[in-house]
Amino acid sequence: MASLTDRVRGNGRIAAGLLLNLLASICIVFLNKWIYVRYGFPNMSLTLVHFVVTWLGLYVCQKLDIFAPKSLPPSKLLLLALSFCGFVVFTNLSLQNNTIGTYQLAKAMTTPVIIVIQTLCYKKTFSIKIQLTLIPITLGVILNSYYDVKFNFLGMVFAALGVLVTSLYQVWVGAKQHELQVNSMQLLYYQAPMSSAMLLVAVPFFEPVFGEGGIFGPWSVSALLMVLLSGVIAFMVNLSIYWIIGNTSPVTYNMFGHFKFCITLFGGYVLFKDPLSVNQGLGMLCTLFGILAYTHFKLSEQEGSKSKLVQRP
Repeated sequence: MASLTDRVRGNGRIAAGLLLNLLASICIVFLNKWIYVRYGFPNMSLTLVHFVVTWLGLYVCQKLDIFAPKSLPPSKLLLLALSFCGFVVFTNLSLQNNTIGTYQLAKAMTTPVIIVIQTLCYKKTFSIKIQLTLIPITLGVILNSYYDVKFNFLGMVFAALGVLVTSLYQVWVGAKQHELQVNSMQLLYYQAPMSSAMLLVAVPFFEPVFGEGGIFGPWSVSALLMVLLSGVIAFMVNLSIYWIIGNTSPVTYNMFGHFKFCITLFGGYVLFKDPLSVNQGLGMLCTLFGILAYTHFKLSEQEGSKSKLVQRP
């Protein structure tokens, strides 16, 4: 009876964690888009707020013993912190200048780019099945972009830069976690303040600081509250992702990611009234099919590798 109760409580906690991540992940996209459209808040300044709130949130977490910080040499994190700045700034610029559909689909190109980077730079090999899934993913993104009524060349440049830097960041994070023997929260705890300091230096060169349109400009109370809320939700996304990975299987995490992908696409067209052509819809379905196929083959290969390790005497 006790074990059944514990199992129900455990499932309840997992469901609550998944729900929190779902709401936070969708809210952060729509809220950031709303802040750009409604208030015109500067992009890099919003990213700086996110980094500072994330750092403060992680500081509270380590004080509550949610994770144990590990001393790391700053010199080994400089490139990672810089790429963290780049990927968040360019991704937010993509969101600011593109429709939510185009922004979301462009992010799907991260998988093909990571595979190319790992193949060329790290001599990692991938099966033919995995390589073939990159065709529908890429084709779908091209279809959507080509038929996007609100096509924005600058937006696509930011999306491409966002994908490239995000891919590099994700590859480097995996390498650094292995090299320094730390988990994602321990790494982010040191990385967030370094990235905040970098943006603090960079912001005055690209955006106004005081006066109209500056981070310390005459913003309304509602605008400041939305920006602060955006920072808190960004932290909740990071925290809930870490919790989900630690408490569920890779299948759950990936399938849940596809569910969020679909809801975000649908919500973008409902909330922001972005036009959607038939060809764009086909592009989205094509990309989604490629993502699902990639996940299926990747997880099957991982399970096969585990089975071989277990069977080996």
